[in-house]
Amino acid sequence: MDIVLRNNLILITTGFDTLNTPWMKEFLNHHARGMLFLPKAVLVFRNETLTDVREEFLSRLSQHHAATHDFDYEFFLRSMLKFGLQPIKIELHKLQDPENVKVNLYAYDKDTVLITLDYPNSWILNYLRSQLEIYVERGTDSSLVIDVSDYKAKTRLERALNKRHILHYQIQYTYDNHFMSKLYSDFANFSFGDLCKEEEDTVHNRFYTVLECPIGASQDALKKSYKKLVKVYHPDKIIHDSPHMINHYTQKFQLLREAYEALRIVS
Repeated sequence: MDIVLRNNLILITTGFDTLNTPWMKEFLNHHARGMLFLPKAVLVFRNETLTDVREEFLSRLSQHHAATHDFDYEFFLRSMLKFGLQPIKIELHKLQDPENVKVNLYAYDKDTVLITLDYPNSWILNYLRSQLEIYVERGTDSSLVIDVSDYKAKTRLERALNKRHILHYQIQYTYDNHFMSKLYSDFANFSFGDLCKEEEDTVHNRFYTVLECPIGASQDALKKSYKKLVKVYHPDKIIHDSPHMINHYTQKFQLLREAYEALRIVS
């Protein structure tokens, strides 16, 4: 383990064995909602309600580090506590071998998705909880039930599933042939012509939702969001064997273009 005290953070470089020690996992579990998950690291932000938890963690960390390097941990702890306001970045050694984890997706219907793991994995579950917290209806140590009854929830789920690397884990998402058709059954007969039959205000409101912008957003905001989303959903960038997934991304890309063109003209 190496610890570097920087001006803007505490950097801890360690192996996965240390990351899975009870005192390390307890600290990270407390901060699951305030962590940024990176491919080989987690960034833990300060939480004023968890000051005692943070200080206890820094104390255990100092003891562990001092025992490894044979020096007085109290002196090192005092140095660590001076960085009490800074984020803590816990990074795995670069040579850590990746481990594949299978995550199963099942759509009960267009409003509810079940996410299950073959084996409990607190890191993967914490990541998914951090991304989908307000949409989680219930869960266990190896499953989550997600409410995706509105478009924002579906968009949030898509973003969460786009990340495939958490720490040294490589996530493999699996689902049956009916997953996409159930989840997006609202779009089965969806077309721009159908939208034109509705009231104009409702049409425009839906277009703002498609572009993930608040109603009445500026042209600059619409353009920025549109450019970001078309990069994600452009059909030429999809690498997937499932025709349902390819079809979904193609439809989403077309809908983004229609929404942006309609709002741009209206504005």
